[in-house]
Amino acid sequence: MDRAKIRLCVDHPLGPGQAVPLTPEQAHYLFSVMREGPGARVALFNGRDGEWTAEVVAAAKKGGTLSCLGQAAPQLDPPDLWLIFAPIKKERTDFIVEKAAELGCARIVPVATEFTNSQRIRQDRLQAHALEAAEQCLGTFVPEVTDLVPLRRLLEGWDPARRILWADESLVGTAETLAGLVPGPWAILIGPEGGFSEAERAWLRARPFVTPVSLGPRILRADTAACAAITLWQSALGDWR
Repeated sequence: MDRAKIRLCVDHPLGPGQAVPLTPEQAHYLFSVMREGPGARVALFNGRDGEWTAEVVAAAKKGGTLSCLGQAAPQLDPPDLWLIFAPIKKERTDFIVEKAAELGCARIVPVATEFTNSQRIRQDRLQAHALEAAEQCLGTFVPEVTDLVPLRRLLEGWDPARRILWADESLVGTAETLAGLVPGPWAILIGPEGGFSEAERAWLRARPFVTPVSLGPRILRADTAACAAITLWQSALGDWR
C-alpha cells in the first residue's frame, strides 16, 4: 500500500478497521488548509503502532473521523539517546529540537546553566516542533521534550548507568571516533553560547559518568554542535551502524 503524503500524529490506538477521531486542529489542517475530504488517504502514527494508512470517512469544521486501512510501516523506535542542551535564541532552539527529533533522540532535555541565554522556554511549543519534525521526516516516534531544569539539579539525581557524552569546546582539535565507548543508554550534553563556566567545567569533569569529547578542529555553534554530536554518536553507537 502506497504511503499517503499527509501525515498526522494521533493519540489513539491504530489497527485494522480502527476508527480514529480528529482533533479540531487536525480537522482544520486537513479539511480547510489541505482541502481534503471524505475518501482522502492520510498516514497516521501514534508512537506505538507504526504508521497506518487511513481514509477520511467523516469531515467537519471542528472534527472528523478516519478509518485505518492497513499498516504502511512498522514501529521504529530510536536508540536510548537523550539530548541535554542549554536553550539559545528562539529560532535556533527550535532548530535543535527539530533536528534532535529527526536524527533519532528519544528524549530532549533543556537545561539552565550559568551562561544560558534564556531562563524560560515554552515547553509546549518545543514539543509541537518535535511532533512536526516526526510528521515530516516519516518518523513513527515523537521524543518527549521536558521542561527547563537546572543542569546541576538534573545531574545530582542522575542514574550513572546512563553515560553522558559532553561536547567540550575546550578540547577543540582532532575529532573523536568513540571507538572505545560501549553501547547502552547515553545522553549528549551541549553547552550554551559562550560555553560552561570554569566552575561548571570542573564539576562536570568530576562526574564519573561524564565523558568529554572533541567535535573537531573548529569551535561549533551550539545548534551545529548538537547535530554533529548526535551524528557522531549515532554512527558509532546508535542505529546508523
